[in-house]
Amino acid sequence: MNGTPPAPAEWDAEHAVSAAQAAALVGGRFPALRGLAVEPLANGWDNTVFLVGGRWVFRFPRREIALPGVRREIDHLPGLARRLPLPIPVPEFVGEPADGFPWPFWGARLVPGRELAEAGLPEAARVEAAADAGAFLRALHDPGAAAEAGVGLPRDPFRRGDPSVRAPMARERLDRLTGRGLWSPDPATEDVLAEGETLGPSTGDGVDRVCHGDLHPRHLLVDADGRASGVIDWGDLCVADPAVDLSLAYGAFVGEARAAMLAAYGPVSRERELRARVLAVFICAALAEYAASSGHVRLLEESLKGIRRASGD
Repeated sequence: MNGTPPAPAEWDAEHAVSAAQAAALVGGRFPALRGLAVEPLANGWDNTVFLVGGRWVFRFPRREIALPGVRREIDHLPGLARRLPLPIPVPEFVGEPADGFPWPFWGARLVPGRELAEAGLPEAARVEAAADAGAFLRALHDPGAAAEAGVGLPRDPFRRGDPSVRAPMARERLDRLTGRGLWSPDPATEDVLAEGETLGPSTGDGVDRVCHGDLHPRHLLVDADGRASGVIDWGDLCVADPAVDLSLAYGAFVGEARAAMLAAYGPVSRERELRARVLAVFICAALAEYAASSGHVRLLEESLKGIRRASGD
């Protein structure tokens, strides 16, 4: 109907914090940071992110659904950071609701680097970053991490390790991308989804590990030399089948780079690989929809490539 406003997108903010409001919230709660420059750094589905004083990164939730993840980050990231070979954000400033902002927020030291999705690295230049990511996940998925830092984490709350859930969701997103002229149906991708759909949920059975939960090319940072420099955005931290994080191997890397990541990580069964591939298709399709709607040209290109990577060698 003419004049009817469009329905909100799933990533639209319920509370979008401006730089001025962020400065007031940070300065009001943390006097040592008052008066420092506050610059927009990034927007995601769940958080608006600002750089404060050139060295502190503050995350403000955009949607109420993100709040459990905010609390998990505050509670669990300090313990995890000590076990991991790459930097991750460690909340050092925790702010409570104030001045019209209804939710907690937190700040950590800046983790240097650029999102892999924005770095523009060609496939052949991703080998070192992939190997670094594999070693990182090997440490994160170590049983000791689950024993030390995994207590109280939910088990795969969004069923990302269940291809019978994620394959239909991936098809819905691929259909919408096709309708926008951004994707052409691909038999290899459908074969991965169809095969994966025959798997039920992972039962755990002693293989659950601490997982980042949403590991993709926006959350892996790389430096100017193409090495991995950090892993950010831990709002989906959980315990789950390791396939949930290994989706990065199939959505972000291919060929020699993927082989390097898996060599650094360790053996991956065919079933776990299939779970990871299905999730990679879903995540990359979701990122492509977001990128197309928000004008992230490089992210769109990376995400569409990622869909095809997920069904390739």
